[in-house]
Formats: sequence, structure tokens, C-alpha cells
Amino acid sequence: METIPYALPFIEDEEIKEVVDTIQSNWLSKGPKTIQFEKAFSDYVHAKHAIGLNSCTAGLHIAQLAAGIGPGDEVITTPYTFVASANTIIHTGAKPVFVDIDPITMNIDVHQIEAKITERTKAIIPVHFAGYPCDMEPLMEIAKKHNLIVIEDAAHAVYTQYKGKMIGSIGDYTCFSFYATKNLATGEGGMVTTNNEEAADQLRVMSLHGMSKNAWNRYAERGSWYYEVEYPGFKYNMTDIQASFGIVQLKKLNKMQQIREKYAKMYNEAFQNLEGLITPYSDEINRHAWHLYVLRFESDRFTINRGEFIEKLNEKGIGTSVHFIPVPMHPYYKKLGYKIEDYPQALAAYEGAISLPLYPKMSEDQIHRVIKSVTELAETYKR
Repeated sequence: METIPYALPFIEDEEIKEVVDTIQSNWLSKGPKTIQFEKAFSDYVHAKHAIGLNSCTAGLHIAQLAAGIGPGDEVITTPYTFVASANTIIHTGAKPVFVDIDPITMNIDVHQIEAKITERTKAIIPVHFAGYPCDMEPLMEIAKKHNLIVIEDAAHAVYTQYKGKMIGSIGDYTCFSFYATKNLATGEGGMVTTNNEEAADQLRVMSLHGMSKNAWNRYAERGSWYYEVEYPGFKYNMTDIQASFGIVQLKKLNKMQQIREKYAKMYNEAFQNLEGLITPYSDEINRHAWHLYVLRFESDRFTINRGEFIEKLNEKGIGTSVHFIPVPMHPYYKKLGYKIEDYPQALAAYEGAISLPLYPKMSEDQIHRVIKSVTELAETYKR
């Protein structure tokens, strides 16, 4: 029986041709294709500036540094996220402060944020879980009231809209991921968008060793050998090979999203009346990117647990994953004194999460096979 992988990138001839063109141009690192992709992406999300990087993690790191975050500061974020959201806070020397999630959207519970703000709080990092946007309006009001920086973790949120506004145009900084399985994939890669020109210049310097002039300026026809180091920066820049993928993927993003939306709707219609399984939240006000499709498994409705349900799906050739193991459950964060019991909604979400395959390379037959497998197991093992 053929296995349906949990996730696969959607790469076609156009991407291959663009990469070959880049290789033949001899510009392999940061150069004209990166600049082209940055401009196209900033236009797409309606931001004034976009800085191409090697990962979303790099973006989260230098956005915090650009915001002046450092030792002794506190940064508020969600415990229900990939560890990069919190790790980058640690990298700056600051302290992560977790706020539990809304049990419906799985995003940070905006109503609990103010209670966690102290005189040391410098920023909020909301995470748009699975591609559904956080409630940004009240969050931005809280940030303005307390003079806080908002750095959006939009690793899942390429294409996402909040009340008609593109994610990437709302917060002070927005960090995107173009990892191999993301909605827009460049293999590895990321982008930070901002409307602040000074901050954008600072990010560019930080991302390439702290040099005042990047390699494109130095080695282009009219470039100069001379450069100055303004900051002890990092090697975080995007390459033209990565940007080649991004240029093509961005052009067909809407087409790929239509497939994701179609498949998510098929899942929703199939699972919405199955007892013990809760479909992901979405609405007509905001645009969901459907990076992930996370079912909620209610263990008290079944004779097997979540882990066993996943194992039986795997036996049927259905690849799955779990998003996410909450940050306070990891050994490093336990050593720092964080306790998952302090975040009951994040714990409950994790204990019920089953991420199903959802990507444009899937066929409708594969979607129907996933639906059939989930439905059969839910009916077989219901109490």
C-alpha cells in the first residue's frame, strides 16, 4: 500500500528552470534574484520593506535585536509553538514569558496578555498557528498602550489575512518561513517585513556580518572592495538559489492556496459530524493559510488514545505529525523552571492534536483516502 507522506514540497519545472538560470548567471549567494524576490514579497504583503534571510528563526532573532531587546528584558509569547519562537528570545539574553492559548483558535489568548506585562516587558511575539491569524487589533492596542514592540511569528502565515489586512503589514516586524514544507518553499529560507526604513536598514546590516555594504554591492560591476563593519552581525542572508524558488513560488502561491483551501474544506465537511474529532477553527472574517490541518482528538470519546490512533493511521499508510509539543515541556525549559501545568489550554491542545496531510501535491484520491481512514478508525474505536 502506498504511503501518503505527511508533507511534500510542490516543485515544478518553472522552479527548476529559474534555479538553473541562477546557477548559469554565477550569482549563487545574495545577489539580484534575492533583491527581486524581496521586492515582489514586500509588494505581495503590502509592506514597505522585506529582508530575505536563511530562516524565519534568523528573522525572529535579529528583529528582536533591532528592537533593542537584550539581557534583563522580557518578551511575551505563546507556549504552543515551535521552540524557535522562544529560543530566539533566549538568544538575545531576554526571558520568555508565556501566555496560554485560546482553546478555539490555538493562538495566544489576547485577554491574558496584560496580566503578564511587567516593567521589564519589551515585546510581544504572537504566533499565527497553522495559518489562522491572531487577534491583532486588541493585541496592537495593548502594545501601543504599554509601548511594546510586536514581532509576528508568521512561519505558517504566508497568504493569511486579518480583517482584510495581509499578515506582514500589521506588526512592527513580521517573520516568515520558507522551509521545504511551507506554503511557499525555498528549501530553507525566511523573510522579515517591516514598514520602518531605519529598522529595515538595520536588519540588512545585521544579516550579513554587520557589513555596511553587502556582497552584491562589493562584487557587482560598479561595486567597491571597501566595506565597514557597523555591528557584530550574523551570516543570516538569503541566497539567490533560494530566491529563485521563491520568485516562482510566489507567482503561483494563489493557485497553491486554492488547492489547500479546497482540501481543507473537504476535510471539514467529512469530519465535522464525527463524534470525538474537532475540526480546525476558521471564519469568513479572516483568511486562513491552511499551512496545517490539525484535528482535535477527544480521548474520552474513544477506546484508544491519541498515540494509538496515530499508529493505526500510519498502519493504513497515512503520514501524520503533532503540532506542537508545548515549549515548557522540553527539558531545557523545564530546567529554567517552566511548568506545563501553568498552561492548561496548551497542554490540552497538544494532547489532542493530530496533523493530517495537507499540501498541493496531494491528489483528490489521496484526500479521500485520508478521509476514509480517519472515518473508519473513528467509527471503529468510538465509545
